[in-house]
Amino acid sequence: MASEFEKNSTNMYVEQSPQGLENGQVQKNVDDDGREKRTGTVLTASAHIITAVIGSGVLSLAWAMAQLGWVAGIVILFLFSFITYFTSTLLADCYRSPGPVAGKRNYSYMEVVRSHLGGIKVQLCGISQYGNLVGITIGYTITASISMVAVVRSNCFHKKGHQANCTVSNYPYMAVFAVLQIILSQIPNFHKLSWLSILAAVMSFAYSLIGLGLSIAKVAGVGHHVKTSLTGTKARVDVSEAQKVWRGLQAIGDIAFAYAFATILIEIQDTLRSPPAENKSMKRASLVGVFTTTLFYVLCGTLGYAAFGNNAPGNFLTGFGFYEPFWLIDIANVCIAIHLIGAYQVFCQPIYGFVEGRCNEKWPNSKFITTQHAINIPWFGVYNANYFRMLWRTAYVIVTAVIAMIFPFFNAILGLIGAASFYPLTVYFPIEMHIAQKKIPKFSFTWIWLQILSWACLIVSLVAATGSIEGLIQDVKEYKPFKPQEHE
Repeated sequence: MASEFEKNSTNMYVEQSPQGLENGQVQKNVDDDGREKRTGTVLTASAHIITAVIGSGVLSLAWAMAQLGWVAGIVILFLFSFITYFTSTLLADCYRSPGPVAGKRNYSYMEVVRSHLGGIKVQLCGISQYGNLVGITIGYTITASISMVAVVRSNCFHKKGHQANCTVSNYPYMAVFAVLQIILSQIPNFHKLSWLSILAAVMSFAYSLIGLGLSIAKVAGVGHHVKTSLTGTKARVDVSEAQKVWRGLQAIGDIAFAYAFATILIEIQDTLRSPPAENKSMKRASLVGVFTTTLFYVLCGTLGYAAFGNNAPGNFLTGFGFYEPFWLIDIANVCIAIHLIGAYQVFCQPIYGFVEGRCNEKWPNSKFITTQHAINIPWFGVYNANYFRMLWRTAYVIVTAVIAMIFPFFNAILGLIGAASFYPLTVYFPIEMHIAQKKIPKFSFTWIWLQILSWACLIVSLVAATGSIEGLIQDVKEYKPFKPQEHE
């Protein structure tokens, strides 16, 4: 890590003029755009993707399966995985423009849209991308605090007995999470996050495997019997007819969120070294990431549903209770918290880069914004601190934590974020940019089926968003501000 702090921490989104390339001199420490040599590989890109994708979404898959049933649940899981991988390959080809291999680099999703589509679509992309990223960081603050509270409650029940009053407020743990994020937010940019992403990816595997193991043990247990069906929960039996519809739509949103990583794909691709060509490496990383997460999602969703049936909780780890084996459930929840600490950074770094890049462009002569101050940190080396970066990133973390405290709803927030961002970022823009880049003629066979896919995903997103909004309305009716909350 020492070398990471010693390197120049120039913002990854601000165009740097090539230095040391005069008179044909070749510098080994810079890329073709004059920026610091990129060192990312398929492994590090896959770790970024897995860290981003296997997040809090996996915890709600058993609940989603219960709403949709064996048939629709499994079909939708595979459908979203295919759509996500397909559109990610289209987006990877748009990193450079006009060609996917030798064109000009684009450093963010907005720049990609500007290069290929332009106009009002650039602003729409920015609103969709950064609004989604902010929503995710808020959601991760909520989920991490739930896991921390679960550990405290588990140990409380173990020490005081199963009948003890172990109600614990989430808010102090949201504050703890925020303090950790303020510290980690001083990591200069995405290029320095590889170690944190790899750690977070390992944690995601750990808690997913623990959840799978507990599910298998529950299914294999003596006397285990729960209700499952091809169509999920029964109207007028498990839920009302209206709830069956609304929860089914919300479940689709949860699954959509569980695959989302288009918002940071370009930023991940910008860390890759070349050769080989960045788009080829990114496609391989996307395949590894989507295949791995689909495998875990199908296992967690199906085994979680088999374990809990139509009464599956919104967070399937909490369904195993707070009792025994309390130590194993504690480990799983600690892994979730550690994973979300890293995942938060993966999603907020593009926001930091965007704001800091714009401020550098608007006030290039401001010493407060542009000046780096070398600080010697024992055992870590020299860290280039920037006062503006420290102040604004701290403010961002505090604001997201406060919003999370005001709206600590779990399932409905997951579904709404997934539904709202899935269509524009994962489907619409990649398809439209692919059509523009390849100059696909209107009303040709390829154009028609791409439009059918786009419109079908728009309908799915709209109905899923409707279900999530209805769920949020119900949660708001029962919500008491700044009181300990019970999460499914």
